[in-house]
Amino acid sequence: MTDTSQRAPEPGETRVTPLGWRIRWDTARADRAYADGWWRSNTIGDALRQEAETAPDRILIVDCDTRLSAADLHHRATRLAHAMLSRFGPGSVVSFMLPNWHEAAVIYMATALAGMVAHPILPSLRDHDLRFMLADIGSRMIFVPATFRGHDYVAMLARVGAALEVPPEIVAVRGAAGPHTAYDGLFEVSPDTALPSLGADEVRMVMYTSGTTGRPKGVMHTHNSINALIRQIGAHWLIEPGDRFLVPSPISHIGGSIYAFETPLLFGTTAILMESWEPDAAIEIMERERCTHMAGATPFLQHLLASARKAGTRLPDLKLFICGGASVPAALIRDAAGYFANAVVSRVYGSTEVPVTTVGVIDRDDIDHAADTDGRVGIAVLKIADTGEIRAKGPQMLVGYVHAEDEASAFDDDGYYRTGDQGVLVDGDHLVVTGRIKDLIIRNGENISPKEIEDLLAAHPAIAEIAIVGVPHARTGERAVAVIVARDLAVIDVEALATFLAGFGVARFKYPEEVALWDSLPRNDAGKVLKQQIRATLVERAGCAV
Repeated sequence: MTDTSQRAPEPGETRVTPLGWRIRWDTARADRAYADGWWRSNTIGDALRQEAETAPDRILIVDCDTRLSAADLHHRATRLAHAMLSRFGPGSVVSFMLPNWHEAAVIYMATALAGMVAHPILPSLRDHDLRFMLADIGSRMIFVPATFRGHDYVAMLARVGAALEVPPEIVAVRGAAGPHTAYDGLFEVSPDTALPSLGADEVRMVMYTSGTTGRPKGVMHTHNSINALIRQIGAHWLIEPGDRFLVPSPISHIGGSIYAFETPLLFGTTAILMESWEPDAAIEIMERERCTHMAGATPFLQHLLASARKAGTRLPDLKLFICGGASVPAALIRDAAGYFANAVVSRVYGSTEVPVTTVGVIDRDDIDHAADTDGRVGIAVLKIADTGEIRAKGPQMLVGYVHAEDEASAFDDDGYYRTGDQGVLVDGDHLVVTGRIKDLIIRNGENISPKEIEDLLAAHPAIAEIAIVGVPHARTGERAVAVIVARDLAVIDVEALATFLAGFGVARFKYPEEVALWDSLPRNDAGKVLKQQIRATLVERAGCAV
C-alpha cells in the first residue's frame, strides 16, 4: 500500500497512521474540526491521567458494590496497559466480550494508555461471529467472562481459537481461567515498559456492524471522532459535572460505550452500570443513585415508563432520556415526556458509522418536534439524495472500514456516508426518517414504507409491538405481513388493522395483507428489531424462495 500520510488526500483517499492503520482522510474536514474545537490533540488516556491528578477520589464508575475512583481506574488501567505492552506492541487490537462490568472500563482505558485499539464484542454472539471477527481484525487478546448467564465463554473461546491460524490470548474475567490467562494475574506484571505517546488521529476503536451482504463490517473510529461525538452531546444534552448516567445499553455498542467510558472523564459525570436490563431494578437504582440521564432504544423507554408508573415515581432527578436505535413511536415520547415531569424526552438518529447524527430536541416546550421527528441535526452535515436516502458527514463520522472494499458503496463522491435510510428534513433542520431503502415493500409497483404503517398501528390498543415486512408473492411481487405481539392475548386480524388504518385516511394499498401473532419480536442487544430474521422466518414457514 502506498503511504499517503505525507500529503493531503482528497475526500475518499487514504492515509496511513503512524501505527499502520489505513484510514480515510479529508484535510479540509479535519482542519475545520480542529478549528471548531471538536477535534483536539489529547486522547482519552490523557484525560484519565489528568483526572487522576486533579480529582483522584471522584467516582467515575459504579458497578453494584464496586465504585471506581479516578485514581483507582488510572492505577488499574496503567498496570494492565503495561501487561499488554509486555506481550504486544502499540497498534495491536484487544477485544473484550463483557457485560456492563467495571472491568470493561479498565480494559478500555488500558488499551488507550497502551496505544492499542479496543474492539468491543456483544456477549450474545457465539462461535460463528467470533471466528470471523477475531480473524478479520487480527485480535491479539480477548477478555471474556469465565461464565455468564449459564454460558461457558472460556470453552467457547478455546474452540474458536483452535480454528484460527493466529488465535488471540484468552483472558478470563470473574472466574476460573483453566489453561488460559486469569484477569487478576495480569496486574502482577511490574511496569517495566514506557507507555507510548500517540496522536488523537490514531484509530481508537473498531466496532463491527451488520452489513447488507451479511458479512459484518469493522467500523473504525479515532480518538478524535469519538471526542467530537462526546463534545457534541455535552453541548446539547444538558450535561453538568456531577450528573449520573444509568447505562443499561450494551457497552459493546457505540451508545453504551461512550456513556460508560468517555463521558465520565470529559464531563465530570458518573456511569452507573447495569449488567442486564431489569426495569424494576432500574427504577430502584435511578432513585438510589439519583440518575440524571439515560439513553436507549424504544423498549428501554417503554419498560422504564411502565415500571415507574407501577412504582409510583416520576423520577424527579431525571433530566434527559434520549431514545433511538430503533423505531420510536411518537405517542411513546409524548407519554413519557408528560409523565417524567422534570425530564426532556426526545428521539435521536444515528449509526455506528455516524453516531448521534441528530441531537434530539431539548426544549420541553417543543414536544411536537421531539415526538414527531427524529431530532434536530447536530454537528453532522446532512443531505437528502434524489433517492430520498439520508447521507451524512461530520467530525464524529467513521474514518473508514477495516476493509477498503467495504467503502466502495458506503460513501458518495462528496464523502458523505450513505446511511441506507430514507428521510426528509422538515422545518429547516429536523429529520424525519421514513424507512430503510431496502426495507421498502414494493407491491404492484407501489412503494410502501413499513415504518409509516408501524408508527400508526403502534397506537392500536390491542398491539404491544409490531413489525411489518415484505415476503415474496408471485402475483404482486411482495406481500405485506404484520408481525404483532398482542396485548393481553387480544385477537387482532387483517380486518381490525384495516378499520384502524382507515380512521387515519391511509391508502388501502398500504394495508397489511396478513397478520402473524408472535410472542415476541427478535431484537439485537441494542433493542433494534431484526427484520431480516423475521422475514427469513416467514419465508421459511411459507415455503417460498427469498
